Amino acid sequence: MSDRQSHWQNVYSTKTEDEVSWFQETPAPSLDLLALAGTGKDSAIIDIGGGTSRLVDRLLAEGYADLTVLDLSPAALETARARLGNAGERVTWIADDATRWQPARQYDIWHDRAAFHFLTAPEDQQAYVERLRGGLRIGGHAIIGTFAVDGPEKCSGLPVSRHSAETLAAILGPGFERLDTRRHEHATPWGSIQKFQFSTFRRSA
Repeated sequence: MSDRQSHWQNVYSTKTEDEVSWFQETPAPSLDLLALAGTGKDSAIIDIGGGTSRLVDRLLAEGYADLTVLDLSPAALETARARLGNAGERVTWIADDATRWQPARQYDIWHDRAAFHFLTAPEDQQAYVERLRGGLRIGGHAIIGTFAVDGPEKCSGLPVSRHSAETLAAILGPGFERLDTRRHEHATPWGSIQKFQFSTFRRSA
């Protein structure tokens, strides 16, 4: 188990859902951006770093049929799966590192809320982009949410890489057309505000 995986396994093994800063009762920004991307009920959606996020609950409830959640922590995935009960059997759960995982298929939607910004080394960022290129079909959409340039410098005790739409586009490289960028102020369970940016890209080549 890598140091990165050990860290997140410990976090999700020792804290409840609402004891982590990224907890959202309703993932409104993600739902809005999925609608913007024209996501259909049969679209293949993967949630990168989904952890215990409730996005999958909402998508199942709204009738989306092809859902995958990838996270470093098996404990996080087990928590989410248990929360969903029988509905969790309709989701593909993958415990893996988004910089090492080898996609076995392509998706229509690649959604990442707050996983990419933990990749601070250029080689890890490029490894992630290689997986994104392998896992997102031409014409598909990547929705990537990170801390904004004026957002927190650390999260969960780890340094993060803060981004603008421009820095994300530069890392993704050619073949990704930016469709939308918006800011979001996330309120943590204890009431502090974290500044995010969400950028949506269409894979064009």
